[in-house]
Amino acid sequence: MTTDQDLPLDSQAIPARFVSKGIDITTKKDQGVMKVVKRKGQDGDRPMIGDKVTVHYTGKLLTGQTFDSSRERKESFSFNVGKGQVLKAWDMGVLSMQRGEVCLLLCKPEYAYGCAGNPDKIPSNSVVIFEMELLNFEGELLTDDRGIMRRIKVKGDSFISPNDGASVQVHLEGRCDGQLFDSRDVSFTVGEGEDSGIPLGVDRAMDKMQKGECCVLHLQPKYGFGAEGRPEFKIGPDKELEYEVTLKDFQRAKESWEMDLNEKLDLAPGVKHKGNQYFKDGHFYQAIVQYHRIISWLEMECGSGIEQHKRIKECLVMAHLNLAMCFLKLKEFSQVIDNCNKVIEIDETNEKALYRRGEARLLRNEFSLAMADFQRVLQVSPQNRAARSQISICQSKIKEHDELDKRTYANMFQKFAERDAKVIILGDGTDWLPRFRQSTPGQL
Repeated sequence: MTTDQDLPLDSQAIPARFVSKGIDITTKKDQGVMKVVKRKGQDGDRPMIGDKVTVHYTGKLLTGQTFDSSRERKESFSFNVGKGQVLKAWDMGVLSMQRGEVCLLLCKPEYAYGCAGNPDKIPSNSVVIFEMELLNFEGELLTDDRGIMRRIKVKGDSFISPNDGASVQVHLEGRCDGQLFDSRDVSFTVGEGEDSGIPLGVDRAMDKMQKGECCVLHLQPKYGFGAEGRPEFKIGPDKELEYEVTLKDFQRAKESWEMDLNEKLDLAPGVKHKGNQYFKDGHFYQAIVQYHRIISWLEMECGSGIEQHKRIKECLVMAHLNLAMCFLKLKEFSQVIDNCNKVIEIDETNEKALYRRGEARLLRNEFSLAMADFQRVLQVSPQNRAARSQISICQSKIKEHDELDKRTYANMFQKFAERDAKVIILGDGTDWLPRFRQSTPGQL
């Protein structure tokens, strides 16, 4: 890394040097953060608000004393830029940088550590200097499976976001392989974007956006139009999509705490119906959103009488069973088991929950546990032919597994025996001793 000899860190003239050589990157143009580029970065993109950035930094007082350095720790530092996770000066500085760039930032207290400073390191109201190197950046990941990546072009003007059930007004521009295929203003209900031809990833990103925000969403096929594609847009199967989305306005739906129990119970059948429609059409992720809404409303409710308690129980059992079926279709077997367990906590003899948990366990090769579930199904419903058939399958799988184990161990012991049988004959051939050989560590 180069060193700028014109900006010695121990000089009392540093602020003046920064003013003469640097640029003011504050929005107020109050010279609160002055930047001097020491090494230019790669031409091209710069970080956007919300991007995950990785940097090296060294922080110094005007005396030249270092108070913090990632380089000394030999460990880079990552954060989401523009989200208030770090100093204001860092957010401003990094958003102005290119990948590989090295710069110096002269930061007034109001953009750094303020009047409080940092005990034992930074005096009150200190002007500080940071040397920053932008190593890398990528969009903000909105899902654990990296299926939705967001890059914010224009930050929204509030901290409130739409929720499931909210009515939103957006402008969309969808691209596939660089070609624009969708450009429109559209209103839809969050959680029901499929009804308006909105891909799952755009729908699911709504609760992360604020009014006025404009962002670019990079969607993996699972969150786009999936294996089916979208013929009306001439989108083939398993295509990655890019959507630029502007949230123009929205009206939030009532949160659970804003509704009384009767209102929740009255709304639940309609949400169930919507989920069932999505399930029948093969839109399992969209169905999951609907069933989760019912659970979020009712899982903490007890009811004030027998009738209310019964309705709550019925709604929760239905929602968890339907979630289990969705996750079974999606081959997310741990989620199937979790939802079936929730039903069994409410009703330990629930035939559907026991059967679906058995199916998930069978598909996870947990044959004994699966067979136990199907046997419990028969205890509840002796005429259940499907459970009898599944028990036969489990028994066959257990037998196959045992035979495979026997063959595996037999082959292993045979190899041991053959190796140990290698001997040398000493003298007249009457004394047999194993032939010793040099072995490597860990070798029998």
